[in-house]
Amino acid sequence: MTTVVGYIRVSTREQKLSGAGASAQKTAIRNEAKRRAWKVVWVEDLGVSGKSLRRPGLTAALHALEQQEAAAIVVAKLDRLSRSVQDFAAVLDVARKQGWSVIALDLGVDTTTPAGELVANVMASVAQWERRIIADRTKDALTERRAAGVRLGRPPMTPRDVVARIVALDEAGARHAHIARLLTTEQVSPPRGGLTWYRSTVTRIVEAEARRPS
Repeated sequence: MTTVVGYIRVSTREQKLSGAGASAQKTAIRNEAKRRAWKVVWVEDLGVSGKSLRRPGLTAALHALEQQEAAAIVVAKLDRLSRSVQDFAAVLDVARKQGWSVIALDLGVDTTTPAGELVANVMASVAQWERRIIADRTKDALTERRAAGVRLGRPPMTPRDVVARIVALDEAGARHAHIARLLTTEQVSPPRGGLTWYRSTVTRIVEAEARRPS
């Protein structure tokens, strides 16, 4: 029998309005677990926003998956796991590297099957496209301002889309050394030039972002 993490999340507002949110999610996961003969270990984040991956329950779930205590994380709806396509893509990347699966029942995301993996890959590709679009728009905006004679201050050494991706991977549980290897493989330019990212560079960026005012 395969052990999976059944992850439940409801926001503060949902929790106040009704107790049915968590119950409905559990019912959907239980029904799928019965159909596929899963043993479910339940992890909950009650009254927690989905804006960030930094949640006590999700952190515990990702740790259990990394330790191979479960083979997959299962959610009734994708937005229970993440409301950000980039964050979801980061979770998928960590899942591939660590050898566990992601299943979202509402959208047919299921990396244990070819069709479900295709859906996940499409979503990850959308996230990559979104990052590139943001980078291109930023570049075009800076070019336009320079052409207009606007004197610009020193730009951030690391583009915001790269910083956002690093933070998302960190929140998804990726080790900083792994993030550094991934960026090096993808030939993303390090802050001070060169070809190689280092763990210390990733750590410095994550710590700097944690200090930024919310």
